[in-house]
Amino acid sequence: MIIIEKLLHTALLVGLASLANPAVASAEILPASASSPSLAAIPVRDHGLVATWYPPTSGRKSPAIIVLGGSEGGEEGGQYLGKSIAKHGYGVLSVAYFGAEGLPANQQEVPLEYFDTALAWLAAQPMVDRKRIGIYGISVGAETALVVAARHPEIKAVVAAVPSSVVWQGINMRDFTSIKSTYSLAGKPVPFVPYDNSKSFTSILDLYQRSLAKAVSQDAVIPVERIGGPILLLSAKDDRMWPSTMMAEQVVARLESAGFKPFYEHIAYADAGHGAMSPPSGDATMAQLDNLGGTKTGNQAARMDMWRRVVDFFATSLGKAGK
Repeated sequence: MIIIEKLLHTALLVGLASLANPAVASAEILPASASSPSLAAIPVRDHGLVATWYPPTSGRKSPAIIVLGGSEGGEEGGQYLGKSIAKHGYGVLSVAYFGAEGLPANQQEVPLEYFDTALAWLAAQPMVDRKRIGIYGISVGAETALVVAARHPEIKAVVAAVPSSVVWQGINMRDFTSIKSTYSLAGKPVPFVPYDNSKSFTSILDLYQRSLAKAVSQDAVIPVERIGGPILLLSAKDDRMWPSTMMAEQVVARLESAGFKPFYEHIAYADAGHGAMSPPSGDATMAQLDNLGGTKTGNQAARMDMWRRVVDFFATSLGKAGK
């Protein structure tokens, strides 16, 4: 058991370091044009939030989008992604949810009420059209986006990149014997799928695959049919962190079974890995994400195509910014 925990710890650190490294993240997620002085970034610390607000660049009431980074935690990943979305004129609230001062230290039992607060804060901003709010998350941020949107049908557009179909066991980098849900609600853990440590550890992908196969609690499945607007799922067929394509297909199957009325679509990219679902930059440091799967060519093609689809999806679902 201890050996498995050490191997899991090493695999997670390798993967998360690639996602969290600021040099990689800035090259991977933040296009150079997004650093324009006209793009304001306002720290938000109201009501316990740790977030960054990017007001609509038009100065007019516009759609707005909540952005969530992944299991790297902290603020940087979400901020880079937030800037890229804000570049298109939307109001954007980049929300950190663990790994920052005042927040849970680890990706464990994050209160879902925290996201209620973030949504209420965003809806109260004078330049936000509260009837046109979306949410965008990557990896664990995509899991979170689906969970939050299922609780808030007033969210009218959801992008989940390399998503999960279930609530997973949370990650505690300091103590892998700590088995807890990623989220809590009303002070109680949300039902989750635990890691299956019954076999020798071979890879983090294998761990997620076999854990998913052995999952018995239907309560851990995200009730995506409760979402109140269109959904865009983006996955990578060579994802080496977790089986994002399989889980996105499970989300689609649940939507189909429930007769979900709004538009939904799943795009699965061949030769792409977990790190390919962020805006293109053309920077050579993107190669540092190759250990998360995919080929250089496949990842580059996926980034170009997915970003076009994300921008088009929000324009169609929420309307163009400033209009």
